[in-house]
Amino acid sequence: MSNGRFTEERMRAAMSAIGDRLGIEVEDAETLHMANNAVYALPSAGVVLRITRSNRLHDRIRKGARLGRWFAEVDAPTIRLAAISDQPLIYEDLLATVWEYVLPSPNAPSTDDLGRVLREFHNLPTPTIALPDWDPVGTARKRIADAEALRAADRQALLEWCDRLEPEVEALVADATRTLVHGDAHVGNLLRRPDDRVVLCDFDSTCLGPAGVDLAAVAAAEIWFGSTGEHERLAAAYGHDITTDPAWPVLRQARELTFVVGGVPLLASTPGVAEQFRLRLDSVMANDTGVTWTPYAAYAKMS
Repeated sequence: MSNGRFTEERMRAAMSAIGDRLGIEVEDAETLHMANNAVYALPSAGVVLRITRSNRLHDRIRKGARLGRWFAEVDAPTIRLAAISDQPLIYEDLLATVWEYVLPSPNAPSTDDLGRVLREFHNLPTPTIALPDWDPVGTARKRIADAEALRAADRQALLEWCDRLEPEVEALVADATRTLVHGDAHVGNLLRRPDDRVVLCDFDSTCLGPAGVDLAAVAAAEIWFGSTGEHERLAAAYGHDITTDPAWPVLRQARELTFVVGGVPLLASTPGVAEQFRLRLDSVMANDTGVTWTPYAAYAKMS
């Protein structure tokens, strides 16, 4: 990102330009997330604006807009796309989507809520729109290719990891029952609406694949971000412990790859991310689970 394509300054410029185009207030904008997407809450306008920070993942943004319209049709346990036409929106070489804003609830969603919501989500009807198959390796390769600040040796190590994992993922997808998968299922992607319904947000990774993909994120996080007992609670609420599943070794590796490459868009722009990326890559390669990771988002908040 040495040329400034995805810096926070540019994301805020994009937010302001989109706000002007839509005629909505952005003065009270609050940064919710600054990683693979720049996500801004605009409370006075009642919307959340998501702007992609990768030119190679535009297909995911277009998919999210299509999904948002379908979710409303089937009353899915998800946030709703804002009533703005022609989504996704285009700003220069960036894509953005606009969603309804859900005011933070004092009764924050829990892991128990996540288990129940995922059961409902996995039982939705087959989508009437085209969705990709679960492809964590392909997504990782796109992020690696878009990471201008990635060192050559690290790029090579990540691509070799992709090469090793890809046939295992393909075999798992071929053998599994394909269902609607959120793709990034954790409590941070839950919201509690004023009517008390708990809903999912962030559909960049939504696809068709093994349902276990959505249970693996919390289980893998327990390994690397410190044990909190959340995996046990999720397994109880959902009704299945993914770590007892034959697919778990592949699901774990795929999630670890996602955890590591998630920081590469931020290497040049966010202090601390390069060191965290180095820690993650080295500890995974050495299988050193005694190391505790810090979320990349924590560094974005500090910058």
